[in-house]
Amino acid sequence: MNVRDAVAVAKNWVKEMLSEEGVSNVGLEEVQHDDSQGVWYVTVGFSRPWNSPKPNALSALTDQSPLKRAYRVIAVREPNGEVISMKKREDDAA
Repeated sequence: MNVRDAVAVAKNWVKEMLSEEGVSNVGLEEVQHDDSQGVWYVTVGFSRPWNSPKPNALSALTDQSPLKRAYRVIAVREPNGEVISMKKREDDAA
């Protein structure tokens, strides 16, 4: 399994597991490989409806409403691509 495969597995897993929560803007943030354990640690960022502020007059005028992001580290085992854990990134407040 290469890095591209591990990232695809992690992003698809997040989209599937959190589909009922209305996640959006799912994207790659970081990747790390642990050679000794044969595990990819893929940090995936995403937005949830309740993490984002409600639109206000200023955001309506500027057509911008900032979306807060949550970050999760997805552990993907080699060589089969099994997701073995999802953890909140340590510096993530969401």
